[in-house]
Amino acid sequence: MSDIKSQPPSFAELGVAAEICDGLATRGITRTFAIQELTLPIALSGQDLIGQARTGMGKTYGFGVPLLDRVFDDADIEELDGTPRALVVVPTRELAQQIQKVVVAIGDFMQIECHACIGGTNVREDMARLGDGAQVVVGTPGRVYDMINRGAFRTDKLKMFCLDEADEMLSRGFKDQMYEVFQLLPQDTQVVLLSATMPEDVLAVTKKFMRDPVRILVKRDEL
Repeated sequence: MSDIKSQPPSFAELGVAAEICDGLATRGITRTFAIQELTLPIALSGQDLIGQARTGMGKTYGFGVPLLDRVFDDADIEELDGTPRALVVVPTRELAQQIQKVVVAIGDFMQIECHACIGGTNVREDMARLGDGAQVVVGTPGRVYDMINRGAFRTDKLKMFCLDEADEMLSRGFKDQMYEVFQLLPQDTQVVLLSATMPEDVLAVTKKFMRDPVRILVKRDEL
């Protein structure tokens, strides 16, 4: 006899802050997908995480929700300044802008600023925007690295670092830049990697900057 799968838990049932649940509800989202149900408890706990799931299975919310929760749960939330608390790095400008829109939407009730730090934009304007303050930064490797080197992007208060499309990021020309960025992160920064595929050479690279990560694989038939 086959098992009858119960309704997936809501974000609130997994312990996500009410303000974030309200932001999700404005987008018509209340229940989790498979990737979110599996990754959220781990990501919310502060553990390093490697999540593998195909595009279209909800990876953005899988890291975006705990990312905002970690920022919102900051001990100095009442004095939360504009220093970045979370960084998401992706391979393309289009993906960075897409993720920024999601973070802004679901973080609407938290008054969190999210900046897209991407190539192809004016460097001085980018520096000025970071100077104005953004608790969450989503960017492409080259521009993020450049802003850090220029002193416009402080990393000393980062609580979470997320690498989306990690298979592309760690197997292409971005690898060296990623190493440089990792060297500048606080020792206790949580690292979350999301990817559609996770080749052995990429997994080998993760051992250099992740602390005993939990690995989760979501198959297509679990969508």
